[in-house]
Amino acid sequence: MMDPNEFALGEREFERIRERLYDVAGISLSDAKRTLVIARLSKVIRGLKLPSFDAYLEFLETQGTAADAQDFVNALTTNLTRFWREEHHFTHLLSYVGELMKSRTSVSEKRLRIWSAGCSTGQEPYTIALSLLNAYPDLKRWDFKILATDIDTSVIAKAAAGLYPEGELNGLSPERARLFERAGEGRIRIPQAAMQTVSFKPLNLMAPWPMKGPFDAIFCRNVAIYFDKATQGEVFGRLGQILAPGGFLYIGHSENLGTGSAGFRLVGKTIYQARSHAERARDAA
Repeated sequence: MMDPNEFALGEREFERIRERLYDVAGISLSDAKRTLVIARLSKVIRGLKLPSFDAYLEFLETQGTAADAQDFVNALTTNLTRFWREEHHFTHLLSYVGELMKSRTSVSEKRLRIWSAGCSTGQEPYTIALSLLNAYPDLKRWDFKILATDIDTSVIAKAAAGLYPEGELNGLSPERARLFERAGEGRIRIPQAAMQTVSFKPLNLMAPWPMKGPFDAIFCRNVAIYFDKATQGEVFGRLGQILAPGGFLYIGHSENLGTGSAGFRLVGKTIYQARSHAERARDAA
């Protein structure tokens, strides 16, 4: 039985929604997502006081603002994350950064850049910051920055606040739980030292990327699962170009690089290392 607060979604309207989301964000919606689309967009349609999905699509195409277009994307993106998710990636990152710190001894070399692409509500980039600063206090004297991006502007705003419910600590070791500050009212806060290393920015991975890189490490986990194979290959290929030679790409447990694998070698479970310039030149010869 249909929820009275939800609107009926015909096949034609569903196909138009799928096409729009793919065009603007590269996200492929399967037929199984129909119920999700109805539930999430019905709220948006009610807020606009429109009578139907058809009227909503007409509104987006003829008079909707950039904010309305962003609300459409925000409503249909899924944000499921937690601190220290897929822990082996952070274990590997700690080892890698430790080696970098040994090799980068001059003041000009003490630079570390990491990108969390698809950062959702911030648990991933903050885990990176908390882990590295706890293991290597000297990083506070480095030029150490984490770029955290997501297409969903609403989650970017939540992430930038650095406040989470205490329930986020469930399952964490006491040592990790102690890395957070208590903010009262059942909330925890990211410490200032970790927060100031992370810059949150909205970014559509299908659009031009304003940053130049190179990044020493990139986390792009459980993002490509929403793309079709061609788009996955394109995105991973672009990530390889902005990653420093020898740097690492961390992807989700159910993902693979597909046609974007040319610039990488697999070195661990869902961990890929960017090939050196010499290796790439040799492969192209």
